[in-house]
This record gives sequence, C-alpha cells and structure tokens, in this order.
Amino acid sequence: MDIKTGNAHPEMVEAFKKMHEASRHEKAPDYRTRMERLDKLLAMVRGNQEEIIAAISEDFGNRSSHESTLAEIFTTVSGIKHSKSKLKKWMAPKSRPVSWVFKPGKARIQYQPVGVVGIIVPWNYPINLTMLPLEAALAAGNRVMIKPSEFTPKTSALIGKLLGETFEPDVVTVVEGGPEVAESFSHLPFDHLLFTGSTSVGHHVMRAASDNLTPVTLELGGKSPAIVNDAYPLDKALRSILVGKLMNAGQTCIAPDYLMVPRIRLEEVKVIAGKIVTKLYPTLANNPDYTSIVNERHYERITNLINEAREKGASIFEINPAEEQLSSESRKISPTLIFDGTDEMTVMGDEIFGPVLPVVPYDTLDEAIRYVNDRPRPLALYYFDKDKGRIEKVLDETVSGGVSINETLLHIAQEDLPFGGIGPSGMGHYHGQEGFETFSKKKGVFFQSSINGSALLHPPYGKRVEMMMKTMIGK
Repeated sequence: MDIKTGNAHPEMVEAFKKMHEASRHEKAPDYRTRMERLDKLLAMVRGNQEEIIAAISEDFGNRSSHESTLAEIFTTVSGIKHSKSKLKKWMAPKSRPVSWVFKPGKARIQYQPVGVVGIIVPWNYPINLTMLPLEAALAAGNRVMIKPSEFTPKTSALIGKLLGETFEPDVVTVVEGGPEVAESFSHLPFDHLLFTGSTSVGHHVMRAASDNLTPVTLELGGKSPAIVNDAYPLDKALRSILVGKLMNAGQTCIAPDYLMVPRIRLEEVKVIAGKIVTKLYPTLANNPDYTSIVNERHYERITNLINEAREKGASIFEINPAEEQLSSESRKISPTLIFDGTDEMTVMGDEIFGPVLPVVPYDTLDEAIRYVNDRPRPLALYYFDKDKGRIEKVLDETVSGGVSINETLLHIAQEDLPFGGIGPSGMGHYHGQEGFETFSKKKGVFFQSSINGSALLHPPYGKRVEMMMKTMIGK
C-alpha cells in the first residue's frame, strides 16, 4: 500500500511506516498486552517523579514542585489506574437490540484499535497532556507517535528518553523538533490525531489532517468565564477562582479567563482579592510556589496585554503583597485584575494564558448569560450560587466544554467525565471511557440466525413483499 506522507521528514516517515505496517499485519493487542503496557507506563511515571518535576521547573524557570506533583504526576497516575480498573469492561462487546423484523438475529458493538494515533503536545502541562492521551490510546490497543513541545526542551527530551526505554519503537515513538517538525507530523496519515494547543494552530492542524481524512480531536482553549451570583459568599468564590487562575501562573487551558460579578459588588473584589492573594502568595519574586511564565515570548505577550488595556482606559489593579520588584529575567508577573475593559482591548478578546483576570460587572443573571453566549463557546464555565434553580438555568442556557459549580478546574479531575471543548474551544473528547472510545472503532456487527425470514423479502417481488412492507412501515 502506498502511504501518502507529504513532505514529512524521512526519519519520521520511516518510523510511521513501521507502526502502520505493524498495526495492519499484527493481531490487535489483547487485554493482557494492553494491561502490561499500562503497567509499564504507570511504573515509568511513578519511578521518575523527581526527574520529571525538575525538568519541568528548569523549562519554566520556576515551576512549583507541588503544582507539578498535583497536575502532572497525580492526574496521570489517577488516569492510568482508572483505565486499568475499567479496561476489561470497556473492551467487552456490547449487545444492541434488534428490531422485531430481523429477529431472531442478534447485534453487538465490537471495539477495535483504530491503528496509529498521533499526539501533538503543548508546553503548559507537558507530562499530563502527553501521558493521558497516550494511556487512552494504549488502552484502546493502538500504536502511538508523540510530538512534544519545543518550548519545554528538557521535559520533551526526558519524555523521549523515558518512553524509548519503556516501549518498543513500533508501539510508542517520540519525535522531537520545532514548528516545521510539528507541521510535518500533522501531515502524516494517522488513524487519529489529537492536538492540544491554541485555536489558531488548531486551524492548521485540522487543515493538514484533512488531506488524509484523518479524524481529529482538538483540545483548544478560549475565554472561560467565572460567574458569581450575589447570593454566594464573594470571598469563598474568589478564593476558588484565584486558586484556579493562579495555578501554573494562569497557564492552564481551563483557567478562569474573566470574572463576572454583580455590579454592586465590584469594589469589594479588589479588597477581597488582595487579601486572598496575600495569603496564597505572601511573596512572589523568590516564592517557589509561584510559577514563572514559560518563556520570554509569552512574558512579553502578557505584559503587552496589560499595557494595551491600560493605554485604552482600563483600570489595572496589580496585587504584589510584598511590593517586590519582579525582574523580566524571572518572568514572573504579579496577579493582575483589569477593570473597565472594552471589546477594543485584546485582553478582552484573546485567551490570556497568564495571571491576569478581567472583571466584568453585570446587573442580572440573564445579562451575564447573554454576555457569555454572545462570545465564542468556552472550554470551561464556572458558576457560583446556592440556588438550584439558577444553577440549572445557567447549565441549560449556556454551552461549554465542561462546568464546575462552586469550584474551578476540578471537573477535569473526574475520571468518569469526558474532557473536550466545543466549536472554537475544540472538538472530540477523551479521559476515561470517552478516551477509550475516541481511539477505538466501534464496529457494528449483525449475526443472522440459521432460522430467519429474510428470504421472504428477496426477489421476485410481488404482493407478498408489498404486504410485508406495509406491515413494517405502518400507516
């Protein structure tokens, strides 16, 4: 079979062809083989925690070791353990009903690996966003090629080293390199391609995949709102929102991207937020808990967002508890609230991906819902309220990738919930069973009974068939 690989690098093409050949000519991995692969992946992550955390911190300049343990190690281990506990059930064929017309035949769904899966990894959570798609693809019985981010070179090299030591190259292969390698990678004729990253790059990935009719799962981002109802304690809501916003210094795809509060509570936000940030991060400059921006390019992008908003009339509220001088070399940016933002400001339209939070006032819940719905559908939405009726109203009248009620971020940690966006925030799902199904072919199978009436519908057609069709169709 001639495999169209476009202008992809020769070494990458050779690695892909070996995987493709094996996926077509070797028997699909059975339950035992899949479990062995998941066990190897689990042992790899557990056995190299310190090295992983150190590499990530070196790439960022400073990355909280506790955040890395929680968001990279724990989530990965939890995801693998969940798949291991459910895999036998997921793999089992599922019976489906058969219409009375076709009885006593039977029908079922059979799950098969799609073949070779490509995974393009972002820089913000390089282990989590490598290993969770990988474990889902391995659970489904696939072979996997991975392109880690060039923005985290130490971690990407470590990923290649560890996976190379753990798996045979026709099972898991890591391809390192810059944007040109990522572009070549996206042109390979994978059986499924998962990309996590920005919406703008997602356009290019989907366009490249379309040349091969490769199915894609796109995990993008966007502006995720956090709405606080007047009936909910503002201090409690702001603590959750600021913890979610400032984890990884806001470099999280589901971080709250803007805050909506009742107009009458607007002034309280500054006072309460200042107190909360002071408790969370008494200092910033040398605080190992407060993460740096990943590189100079993103540091400048975020500072430019703040400066442009200031120049266009926004009120900037910087929270710097110890009143430190934060050098550009440290790439640390103070938690910053932006008031009086307008649609002409870039910070109000683009995903921020940093410790900056615009605050938008509203007068009625309907107004807040309309504000959200007038913008591209977000990856996450957060709503704080005690009233069940209003909570259901927000859930019913807004559309987003996922939701946490009276909390931020934690919906992504629920192993039995799918994770994925909608529209500009992405397409497709993974995590848990949805991850297994994303990387599986759900094949429908019909079993004809040895005694059946199908011959009654064979030619030559006549009154007998006409009568049967009338019975089957009805009035």
